[in-house]
Amino acid sequence: MKKYNIGIIGGGNLGKALAKGLSNSASYEAKDILICRRNISKISALSNQGFGIESDAAKVVSQCPIIVIAVLPQQLDIVLDIIKPALNHDHLVISTVTGASVNAISKKLNGHTNVVRAMPNTAISISQSMTCIANNPNCEDEVGLTKDIFDLVGSSVIIKENQMTSATALCACGIAFFLRSIRAAMQGGVEIDFHADEALKMAAQTAKGAAMLLLENNSHPEDEIDRVTSPKGCTIGGLNTMEHNGFSSALIKGIVASAQKAEGLY
Repeated sequence: MKKYNIGIIGGGNLGKALAKGLSNSASYEAKDILICRRNISKISALSNQGFGIESDAAKVVSQCPIIVIAVLPQQLDIVLDIIKPALNHDHLVISTVTGASVNAISKKLNGHTNVVRAMPNTAISISQSMTCIANNPNCEDEVGLTKDIFDLVGSSVIIKENQMTSATALCACGIAFFLRSIRAAMQGGVEIDFHADEALKMAAQTAKGAAMLLLENNSHPEDEIDRVTSPKGCTIGGLNTMEHNGFSSALIKGIVASAQKAEGLY
């Protein structure tokens, strides 16, 4: 039976994004990664790209030392019951499942200790994920290995496990929030005279530039805002209009609501 370096159980959007991101890194190739989905026809195209594909999660465990579980919360218990007999004490299990604690997963796996939680986002497919990894003092080496893996596909940070639902809202769900902001900017661009494709390119590149200013300069958003805002100018006029209409408040409330929802998913 062929052996792989990493097995991904869950061939949905996140699982496929992780596989593609890792295969584009310097450390893994498509042939090193085995992807599992119950309806294997949904991932058949990945086989043509060199990935291994499988419909039986237990077979994935028997072929891979590192297992990433990337399924929906309501599917987790079923998956854990399937893979439990195939696990040995050396397996590293990395869960990206929202709301499922290390202790809950370990208990379902008959006390398996090498369990780490990670919360990436879909930008992992282009190696630009922000991944939060839950600190597990019982397996520090495995936490370090998990960080090494996700550093290949973006940036990662180790946080306390009780912060993981908050990380889900800010980083994983946050992709959608920022995309919605870019879409709104695009719509504004269309209203003031640009075609949709032009406005989208302008808005997306401007958003990318804004983010890079913060990351490259290690600066605060208000510092960068001050540099482009002049007295009685058009920038401050736009900013104040947005704030009067609840822009910042709406985004904050959305993140809080998302975190509250994430907490109860498993």
